[in-house]
Amino acid sequence: MARLKDLLKGRIPDKLLQLVPRSFDIVGSRMGSVAIVELPDEVKPYAVEVAKAIMSIHKNVKSVLVKASERLGEYRLRRLELVYGDEDTEVFHREHGCVFKLDPRRVYFSPREATERMRIARMVSPGERVLVMFSGVCPYPITIAKTQPLVEVVYGVELNPDAHRYCVENVRLNKVEGKVVPLPGDVREVCPSMEGMFDRVVMPLPKGAYMFLDLAIKCLKHRGVIHFYHWAKEPDLFSEAEELLKKEGERQGCKVKIVGRRRVLPYAPRVWKVRVDAAVEK
Repeated sequence: MARLKDLLKGRIPDKLLQLVPRSFDIVGSRMGSVAIVELPDEVKPYAVEVAKAIMSIHKNVKSVLVKASERLGEYRLRRLELVYGDEDTEVFHREHGCVFKLDPRRVYFSPREATERMRIARMVSPGERVLVMFSGVCPYPITIAKTQPLVEVVYGVELNPDAHRYCVENVRLNKVEGKVVPLPGDVREVCPSMEGMFDRVVMPLPKGAYMFLDLAIKCLKHRGVIHFYHWAKEPDLFSEAEELLKKEGERQGCKVKIVGRRRVLPYAPRVWKVRVDAAVEK
């Protein structure tokens, strides 16, 4: 397969070739995908050339989006600018036997977290009740339900109405009605009515998830597990997340034991998305 930089030789100035990213996200399937690329400011005037090169390598890519902002607003979405291709950026993304319908311009979805979603799903035991906060288009709940069909139920709570709408449709597409229950709204408003109901709580929002640890613990049964995600800087990736978990446990009079740690994805130089797993006993 041709390399992106090789295809761009002669199309953009040679001095800019080294700034062209080596990787980018592709969301979708063989029937139609969207590429999402982050370009340095110096390369943005040549975004169309970059997009054409991407589409010549990946024939299934119908649209190319360039990241045009940091994550903004209450839904924590980036502004993604269409620079070339089809205006319709809705796709069907397939992973691990699941299918997710979504538009990356309207919802957050990371194809890079497919392996992480499967790691969590494989931890779930038959008969468990699971809560996924900030569930998006429901990749975690659906992956859990498909991987562990004997799970009792998986609730997904999502604030973004577009993501919730896709979640409802994805539950139908994956035939997990009755196993996955999508709930719209803010976890602060939705979750208090579910205190003491769950064996496991998943918190796949690294920015600010710590502010909801009190709710996560309250939603657990007498014993349960929390999968807590957090941004962390090298060289000490886990201490801050572990301390946040332990402090909230102490505040609520619970025993908190750290039972797992994992670097999930790089976010920036020396900054990682990490996961800490905690067993909680009330």
